[in-house]
Amino acid sequence: MSVTKERRKELVSEFGRSESDTGSPEIQISILTSRIAELTRHLRDNRSDHACKRGLIRMVSRRRRLLDYVKRKNPQKYLDLLRRLDIRK
Repeated sequence: MSVTKERRKELVSEFGRSESDTGSPEIQISILTSRIAELTRHLRDNRSDHACKRGLIRMVSRRRRLLDYVKRKNPQKYLDLLRRLDIRK
């Protein structure tokens, strides 16, 4: 249930600052959003998977911290990320 190499490259090209950029907060947030969507679909079918649920909560918390960081540093980029990734706040 991880992001494939092809999907990761797509996210890097779409959200990255350059082609070799892999660690910017925008990319990390987009990859986490993709993983969160996959785990959410998995948990709809497997409600008793408590380990997966715990991992999902950790990922959502990590994404929230990264979003707060982007909001502090660049509020306009924060709003753009929310819109492009369809994250509700």
